[in-house]
Amino acid sequence: MIAYHVRQSFRPGEITPEEANRLGIEFARRFTKGNHAFVVCTHIDKSHIHNHIIWSSVSLEYDRKFRNFWGSTKAVRRLSDTICIENGLSIVENPKPHGKSYNKWLGDQAKPSHRELLRVAIDNALSQSPADFEELLKLLQEYGCEVSKRGKSYRLKLSGWEKAARMDSLGEGYGLEDLRAVLLGKKAHTPRKKTVTQAEPPKVNLLVDIQAKLQAGKGAGYARWAKVFNLKQMAQTMNYLSENNLLEYAVLEEKAAAATAHHNDLSAQIKAAEKRMAEIAVLRTHIVNYAKTREVYVAYRKAGYSKKFREEHEEEILLHQAAKNAFDEMGVKKLPKVKELQTEYAKLLEEKKKTYSEYRRSREEMRELLTAKANVERVLKMEVEQDAEKEKDHGQR
Repeated sequence: MIAYHVRQSFRPGEITPEEANRLGIEFARRFTKGNHAFVVCTHIDKSHIHNHIIWSSVSLEYDRKFRNFWGSTKAVRRLSDTICIENGLSIVENPKPHGKSYNKWLGDQAKPSHRELLRVAIDNALSQSPADFEELLKLLQEYGCEVSKRGKSYRLKLSGWEKAARMDSLGEGYGLEDLRAVLLGKKAHTPRKKTVTQAEPPKVNLLVDIQAKLQAGKGAGYARWAKVFNLKQMAQTMNYLSENNLLEYAVLEEKAAAATAHHNDLSAQIKAAEKRMAEIAVLRTHIVNYAKTREVYVAYRKAGYSKKFREEHEEEILLHQAAKNAFDEMGVKKLPKVKELQTEYAKLLEEKKKTYSEYRRSREEMRELLTAKANVERVLKMEVEQDAEKEKDHGQR
């Protein structure tokens, strides 16, 4: 065993990536007791922010290995829950015990797979009562399904998916022979019981700079793929611009700038709240330490700063001095009450949660607008370059 891997997830809209990363580091340090090297990667590709925490099985001193133990899953959950509660975050009160894959555990809440969506497309096509197999394929193509044939096998691929799926891999009732039998009236088609929601429409992606890729060593096959990809992306861009009434470049540019400014403003609000929350956490710790060690430090002063007294109470004295230094650095003249700090922290946390949901939405809106704007600019630039090339050819003649 080289390393151990733990995933730590947080409730959507409740935490920022920076704070999630900080809590992941805290978890790794506490769980490994600081004896093992670790990496914390914070992912934001899902609706919920989550950490991937990986630590080396070999200690930093190279003298022992981390051994997994009976009940380690409960220990991981208990520590993660403790850290979340300490930072005012929610936890799963009654976690479901399971030994299944994530998708099976989610059940009906899981996202539909490519094959599930293909089966739905075939069900819809068959509901139109096509006369023969060729008409069935045409209906599938009208639904946005790419149909190809390799040997005797048919392959299907929906928009937004990278790899095609063989028709005979879709399961009972969806193979080539099954469908032909249904179309000839020899067999009744029974759709799968599981209903799936339609996949989200593919997002607008940046156009591929074909010439730059070719100069970097890509071949003719890549050029053909890139041209098709660019056509699809430009079609999606035009749909997006039309649906959002952004057919004038000036309007698109203005809206993209406004979305970027709004996103940056929300980001600044979240960072300011996090900064203040971090200050409150540090201040609260020092106030508690200051109160606990005050009597010892007063006795230390009365003892004339005796070396012997300091050696006997060194930990308390250091904590007290560290608290005083922190107050001076923060410019704190009068110590606030811990209860007031807790109230302010809770208020900031609530405001941050509300702002973060808007932050995620604004980030997606900004990304789509900037991508559409970049695609339009790329096409406009290509048109200018083509006009210049034509004028150059005309001048040479």
